[in-house]
Amino acid sequence: MRSTLLTVAAALLMLGASPAANAKGCIKGAVVGGVAGHYAGHHGMLGAAAGCLYGRHHAKEQDKQRQQQGQVNGQGKL
Repeated sequence: MRSTLLTVAAALLMLGASPAANAKGCIKGAVVGGVAGHYAGHHGMLGAAAGCLYGRHHAKEQDKQRQQQGQVNGQGKL
């Protein structure tokens, strides 16, 4: 258990030091999904893949909302 926590902590530190990836939301979703999948029956890889897909979808939705708000605010409307 302790070695697992140390491995996850080391991976998060390395991810934090690396430059941002183009796949917004994928890394965070993969980490959360992998941990959840591991504790839900040792399906960490499946959870990471699902988390990456969900994180990417969520990031796209946020980008759409930001673009729509930018267009509304750019026209002088509140």
